[in-house]
Amino acid sequence: MTRVNYRSYEVDEMARMMRAEAEGEGKQGMLYVGNVIVNRAVADCLDFKDVRSIHDVIFQIQGGNYSFEAVQKGNVFYQRARESERRLARKNLEYWRDYPAKYALWYFNPYGPCPPTWYGQPFSGQFKQHCFYEPAPGTCESVYSR
Repeated sequence: MTRVNYRSYEVDEMARMMRAEAEGEGKQGMLYVGNVIVNRAVADCLDFKDVRSIHDVIFQIQGGNYSFEAVQKGNVFYQRARESERRLARKNLEYWRDYPAKYALWYFNPYGPCPPTWYGQPFSGQFKQHCFYEPAPGTCESVYSR
């Protein structure tokens, strides 16, 4: 069973986003970004009630801006997907999830230590420069189900 239904073009979109957001953090860092993308597609809560596909997640607009900075600012995002990142994306889409992004819906790269909360959501862990945040208890049970 896959974690989320997807189309072949979404594998490419996700692979490009994983590379654009975390290439400097290696395969593991890219997998964690992929966790967040898939988690947002399966979460039926908070800011993610209206996103049901990988494409929706990647091109979601919140507060007048794309949720992922790479969509509007990223030259890397607009390069062709490479097979190595496609393999990582498929791994996320099919089954892979792990701490600290296992249930995370948000991440960012701060200029200092990871804050204990991000927009009111609790810190779940850090990998290299990225801080990951899960939904507060009782606010998004759907993220834990798939």
